[in-house]
Amino acid sequence: MSVEELQMRGDPLRALAEYLPRPVRFLGVGAVGLATDICLFTILMGFAPRPLVMRLFSLAAATLVTWRLNRALTFDQSGRTQGEEALRYAAVTAASQGTSYAVFAALVLTVFAWLPQAAIIIGAAIGAFVAYNGHKLFAFAPRVPR
Repeated sequence: MSVEELQMRGDPLRALAEYLPRPVRFLGVGAVGLATDICLFTILMGFAPRPLVMRLFSLAAATLVTWRLNRALTFDQSGRTQGEEALRYAAVTAASQGTSYAVFAALVLTVFAWLPQAAIIIGAAIGAFVAYNGHKLFAFAPRVPR
């Protein structure tokens, strides 16, 4: 389907997504997820200044946001059920978010204790490398016919 056809259907976001290369779409979705993570983390820190615990909540919310956006905008249909895709996404996300969280924890407990949001950004950048390849090659990879 062409960009013009998608625009005629009244879906300008999907039309833009079809126009942009996949890595750019992934980075855009990641930016939305990162904004969700940082905003929710900052709000939660106002209630209880426990960065390691609050980051678990903000990271979970950001993961849900990015799963839905990646499914809709970044990767093609895999031919799997949403449940199967969700399990694959969760496996990749566990690895990538685990990496992100480990980097965050190391930094927030040492050099970025005064600015935990910077630790979030650095951890997210490192985790993004794991996430993109895992989602592309496993979570949203097309089903191989048997």
